Amino acid sequence: MIKQAFNPFLPSWEYIPDGEPRVFDNRVYLYGSHDRFNGKDFCLNDYVCWSAPVDDLSDWRYEGVIYKKEQDPRNKDGKMHMCAPDCVRGADGRYYLYYQLHALQCTCVAVSNSPVGPFEYHGCVCHKDKTPWGEKKGDSFIFDPGVLVDDDKRVYLYAGNSPKPGLFKSILKLRGNRVEESVCLELEDDMCTVKGGEFSIVPGPKLAKGTKYEGHGFYEASSIRKVKEKYYYVYSSEKSHELCYAVSDKPTEGFQFGGTIISIADLGYKGNTLPKNYTGNTHGGMTQIGDDWFIFYHRQTNQIKCSRQACAEKIRITEQGEIPQVEVTSCGLNKKPLRAKGRYEARIACGLSGKNGILNSDTARKKDKKKEYPYFTQSGEDREKDGDQYIANMKDGSYCTFKYFEFEGDESKIAIRIYGNAKGICRVFSDEDNEVACIPVEAKEEVLEGKSDLRIPKGTHSLRFCYEGEGYIDFYEFEVV
Repeated sequence: MIKQAFNPFLPSWEYIPDGEPRVFDNRVYLYGSHDRFNGKDFCLNDYVCWSAPVDDLSDWRYEGVIYKKEQDPRNKDGKMHMCAPDCVRGADGRYYLYYQLHALQCTCVAVSNSPVGPFEYHGCVCHKDKTPWGEKKGDSFIFDPGVLVDDDKRVYLYAGNSPKPGLFKSILKLRGNRVEESVCLELEDDMCTVKGGEFSIVPGPKLAKGTKYEGHGFYEASSIRKVKEKYYYVYSSEKSHELCYAVSDKPTEGFQFGGTIISIADLGYKGNTLPKNYTGNTHGGMTQIGDDWFIFYHRQTNQIKCSRQACAEKIRITEQGEIPQVEVTSCGLNKKPLRAKGRYEARIACGLSGKNGILNSDTARKKDKKKEYPYFTQSGEDREKDGDQYIANMKDGSYCTFKYFEFEGDESKIAIRIYGNAKGICRVFSDEDNEVACIPVEAKEEVLEGKSDLRIPKGTHSLRFCYEGEGYIDFYEFEVV
């Protein structure tokens, strides 16, 4: 690669959650929802697309807006948000974008001659009598579509939602919608009309009890891939912070629980029972890029659940077809540790914590009334260039973790660039508990660069920065020399 790749792998001002990666003609394209920085709800912006050459995953290119909310004939005022999409190439060579307007029951379809649009409205997934699927009694609540065009060109749509008990779930049940599992629908060649009925894929939390899915029942975020002769179904479990998978020999039945691929808080990784980062929802898909497989997912920012950013990690599929759980890192698409020389933005931290632990992004602002916890944020409003994302509000006992770097053994200094009103020290640890530097901090609402000797052995190590002292610091970047 020309440059290094980081997590998040898109520019700091971009907020693309629910990422579905698709490889078409030697480029990987990222389709996802489009959050707004500091947005009051999910998916407030129009769909955009980013792409990169398969041989350089550091070189992401903005492809622009590919589909606008107002293009759907039922949303001419643009008030409904477009939720997590997927895009596939049909048998006719055209590209089909599947999505859902948040206030409607059905999945919609747009089509284009190019993977980057412009897309035009094509129709909605419907019964043969043209009734949108989801509007008849007994239909499942179709949400977060994932689509497979199989080797024989048959088309399958996977979707569903298992909402937690409450008003929304009660309304769906009153309408006669099924809400306790994910389902599969086979589509006709028009890419919209359902051939027959629903196929049950993965049970929701209630139905999962007493099965291998228990504790990891289906919640939302359907994504499907075919690997050799196996079908891999990726979904967000009832825990919400993890992506799990199920495997089958057939596209419509027989799916068996495989395990957790990733948790954005690293819960379950190597037996870990304590969160390493903010918990919250995540959604993504897996894809092969070159010889490697990756899982795409998202993280939360700004102490809210609806300003989310795209990340990815390399995964491994064993000879037995299993996917061992992977760790959340700062290097992701880089495929290897980052070089331990030069400047790095603090926004690529893969772990944040306050003195008293870690919060859930869904309720972080409500719980952190005293503003004791650090978080990712940026100055100003939502924008399309010139980002300045940083870690805000690091107070006494707060830390941020970066994984991983390859040290050559000749690194001698480490420096930090911060802003704030603080007096104390910033301790630097390798591998979480081995102190390798101590940087004096005395900031008075101005940018400060502090430096210290660095004592770290040759090899692959993480870096953890922990502030101890009075006041707060906003952490922008660090440099190893």
